[in-house]
Amino acid sequence: MLLLRLVGILALVSIGVCFVLYAVSRDQRYLRFAWRVFLGTLAFAALLMLFYAAERFLMII
Repeated sequence: MLLLRLVGILALVSIGVCFVLYAVSRDQRYLRFAWRVFLGTLAFAALLMLFYAAERFLMII
């Protein structure tokens, strides 16, 4: 879970910096990058939760 928290904090900082850069420059690429970071973080969290669920399932068997 420490890894999930670390990735979450880094993603929040990255997205926040992207929003600040977008507010300063009005360049759309910062919003696209923030969206990709968000989707990547969601995919990572889903994959990690799937791994934890599989581990619990294998412990039962």
